[in-house]
Amino acid sequence: MRPMLASQGSAIPRGPDWAHEVKWDGMRLLADVTEGRLTLLSRNENDVTTRFPELGTLAGQGMADDMLLDGEVVSLDGGLPSFSYLAERIHVSDATKARKLSATRPVTFMVFDLLRLYGVDLTSRPLAERREALQRIGLGGPNTQVPPTYDDGEALYTATLEQGLEGVVSKRLSSIYSPGRRSREWLKFAHRASMSLVIGGWRLETDNTHRLGAVLVGTPTPQGLHYRGRVGSGLSGMEQERVLAALRDLNVDASPFADKIPKLDAQGTTWVRPEVVVDVRVLGVSAQGRLRQPAYRGLRPDLSPDDLRDNTPEEG
Repeated sequence: MRPMLASQGSAIPRGPDWAHEVKWDGMRLLADVTEGRLTLLSRNENDVTTRFPELGTLAGQGMADDMLLDGEVVSLDGGLPSFSYLAERIHVSDATKARKLSATRPVTFMVFDLLRLYGVDLTSRPLAERREALQRIGLGGPNTQVPPTYDDGEALYTATLEQGLEGVVSKRLSSIYSPGRRSREWLKFAHRASMSLVIGGWRLETDNTHRLGAVLVGTPTPQGLHYRGRVGSGLSGMEQERVLAALRDLNVDASPFADKIPKLDAQGTTWVRPEVVVDVRVLGVSAQGRLRQPAYRGLRPDLSPDDLRDNTPEEG
């Protein structure tokens, strides 16, 4: 099952028909507990259980040994989610390394929905009912939280901005859970623009023939990969090595972008098959669709290019 997705909202809804939650800067996970055994699935349905061993306690928490949870895994730095901290975790599939990192860079699973309980599918039930059942399970502990919902979305938006959090998600209380669909019943409001994009090429630093200098990124469209710009800020140290490793063996002879690439950007670029997804922070998008002051945030192995085909610019 793929998780239900929120659409970009234009105005935070008011009234008793809506509940509002903190928008977390992390990685979406479905946690499936069956007969006391935990399986963690990323948004593109990859099994990532070994990457987060500290979440193994979910299999013994609360009242249920059969449940399906939806939430966001985050790595906290001083009480705030840090995507750079989380990036150190999401790439590690070796169980031994993951256990060591769980001590130095622990994660917390922010659970906001319950999709199955005791073998009963709850996706056709309204959100208000699912949330009530989630509260009754009694989840909690050092690595699991069930964050509260709020009645006043505008006040929460102001509070999250002041606290340096990602933003707000507003959900209609009567909404059913539509797996894999982006719904207008859930609306997201981010404080800072963030995009998930696909790498179509890369360039070395101009003064160093061994270090990654920038990646060329685009958005998948029905017409092909649409060029959005070149991203170099934020690419340093270990991230340079991670990106180059992810792009290894993907080289192709011609640009994978459907549109013409500016000569200045194309010069010295190695083209690759558009398979690797990255997150990028931007200050906006130009009238031509190019990123303004983009900064690299991290690789997204939990996403595939197909996951981005209905993305809005703020999707992270």
